[in-house]
Amino acid sequence: MSLRDVYSRRELLKILTGLGLSVLLPAGGSHASGGEGDGFRHFASPLIHAPQDPKEWVAWRARLNDWREATKRTLGYDDRRYRDSASSWCASSFCSCFLMLCDQTFWNAKTGRYDVESFLTQGEEAFGGYDNLILWHAYPRIGADDRNQFDFYRDMPGGLEGLRHVVKRCHARQVRALIVYKPWDTGTRREALADVEMLASLVASLEADGLYLDTMQEAPDGLRSAIDEAGPGFALEGEGALPLERVHDHHMSWAQNFEDSPVPGILRNKWFERRHMMHLISRWTADRTPQLHSAWMNGTGVVVWENVFGSWRGWSDRDRSMLRRMLAVQRRFQPIFAQERWTPLVPTEIQGAYATRWDADGVSLWTLVNRSDRPCSGTLLRIPWNGSRGYFDVIAGERLVPVVRDGMADIALVLPPRGIGGIVEGSKHALGENFEGFLAQQRRSSDLSQESSLVAPRRVTLADVRSTSLYRSANGPAGMAKIPRVTYAMKIRLRTRECGFYENLDPIAGHLNKPKDFERAATVGPLAIDLTLVTNRQFEEFIRLAGYEPRHPDNFLKHWVDGRPPLGKEEHPVVYVDLNDARAYAKWSGKRLPTEEEWQYAAQGPEALLYPWGNEMAPGRCNGGETGTTTSVRAFPEGRSYCGCYDMCGNVWQWTESERADGRTRFCMIRGGSYYRAQGSDWYMDGGAQPSNFAAKFLLMWPGLDRCATIGFRCVVDLAGE
Repeated sequence: MSLRDVYSRRELLKILTGLGLSVLLPAGGSHASGGEGDGFRHFASPLIHAPQDPKEWVAWRARLNDWREATKRTLGYDDRRYRDSASSWCASSFCSCFLMLCDQTFWNAKTGRYDVESFLTQGEEAFGGYDNLILWHAYPRIGADDRNQFDFYRDMPGGLEGLRHVVKRCHARQVRALIVYKPWDTGTRREALADVEMLASLVASLEADGLYLDTMQEAPDGLRSAIDEAGPGFALEGEGALPLERVHDHHMSWAQNFEDSPVPGILRNKWFERRHMMHLISRWTADRTPQLHSAWMNGTGVVVWENVFGSWRGWSDRDRSMLRRMLAVQRRFQPIFAQERWTPLVPTEIQGAYATRWDADGVSLWTLVNRSDRPCSGTLLRIPWNGSRGYFDVIAGERLVPVVRDGMADIALVLPPRGIGGIVEGSKHALGENFEGFLAQQRRSSDLSQESSLVAPRRVTLADVRSTSLYRSANGPAGMAKIPRVTYAMKIRLRTRECGFYENLDPIAGHLNKPKDFERAATVGPLAIDLTLVTNRQFEEFIRLAGYEPRHPDNFLKHWVDGRPPLGKEEHPVVYVDLNDARAYAKWSGKRLPTEEEWQYAAQGPEALLYPWGNEMAPGRCNGGETGTTTSVRAFPEGRSYCGCYDMCGNVWQWTESERADGRTRFCMIRGGSYYRAQGSDWYMDGGAQPSNFAAKFLLMWPGLDRCATIGFRCVVDLAGE
């Protein structure tokens, strides 16, 4: 996510300054190259746009070089960290995978283990392999209770030791692992140590390789020195445009939503420090061609991010194919992309085709892009002929036979529409061992001619809802309220944030941090629903009589003392139970969990009231957090719904039988709100008492995280037909 999506530039500057952070936001306005007399004004942009007229390219390159040297002198640039061999891995970390740790292809809920190796193998087959994983954890779940970002790592399967083993398994496959820092997490439980100290400790515990700085351009004061004490080679990478002043101690940075010029431009930080790794990313766009072009022309990397906080933004087969071939070239010739002999925008022979030249001892490499929607074919380059060297198409994996005229070699190539190309000239020795094997592998890669960038949405399936035995009593069991069979217009309000709804949303509207309204027809009943939430006392009886023990006991009934409910809270709602714990109780009692359609009708009634008692929030009708904890399930009789249900607003969130999955994300819609509301950031999960029509998409991970201090449940039974 990006703070720029929510706050204006001035607001963001004020916020970060208030946190004591040094900030340099990207300058707005034109990115054009400018004319004589402009000085270096236009080189301040994170992506420096290129002149449209090829006649200006030579002078533009000269000014780029002058700007680079002048800026290094002005900053007193010190490159000692880039000369440290422990950090040299960053310069070859081209492909970064943004990994939701709750992704179903990574955490296997059925086996109860991390599928690290199969996940990495799938990445090799689909994208050409990952060089690093960003191990994303808390958002969009953080804020459901008072657990902080560090607690979310501790509560992952196996705890910190489990994650440490994940990192080791990544290292065994030559993949680096980055953990995440969320500076905006200031409203949850506080640690005894400052964030900087906590991060240094976490780095050491997990043996991680780097730290991704969510919403930040650069690390806060003291973080670099603190993590250096944990060991060498640790990388920092921010989400925002990294200021030049911090390139010296941040080996990597994101290039997020950088809009290029029609003629391929230059990534400023990569030009400034050739060993600096940048990762192009635009998470909501379906077509990754612009990011792939920028990365290819600048000799840098990309972020693969398909599961965006629960919203599916998959890569097309075409874009995957392009990345696979790109990465193979970048990895084989990695040193050439991190040295000084980089010449952007060398002339080509076809309009719409652009080339960058990279030179090293005994080898020259041209990276090419086709900016047009039609194929480019024929002579693309005219370069001085060198009879002692071979010429090769390193994307298609073919030997090239130039046409030689007057000492110049005409290099012909076919570039697919909006595609890429690569030409290498080199001696056998300079091209390295098994170069023929490399070419053969490129020939075996998927066809780059596919033009479609469309991605089919993943199919979301709803878990089965099994009916209970049909009660023939007029009103169902005691302590329950009857709801007749009824069809109604179910209107749902959801703050989508970036995790979406049931299915994919519009790529732009789907990630806005604002409420959205949805409507569909729903039929419920006849059924009976519990008047109250299931209490600690009732759940204790279930454990005693049924002998229930969860498969994964982590955080199960965490609030109980010596295996018993807290004294005085016997009639409070049971919490620290996950969806399966609640289902087990419901099955034992001859009931089931309500669907969200059933829950909402029981809360709002036939008049579709905004709150169980009416259309206005009113004092004394619900637990809105005044006591800072749960309350008795019958504490607010004035807040009952039309059918007599208590606590349909506030006290605790409630599980519903609405589990869905798409093969990458599992989630459940929870209802009612709770007594707890995290303060200080709009990125926290919704808290406080909520209207009857409000739903929250709760991503499911595993029991140790799904059990919260603020989620309970009630049950329903199915009644015989009327």
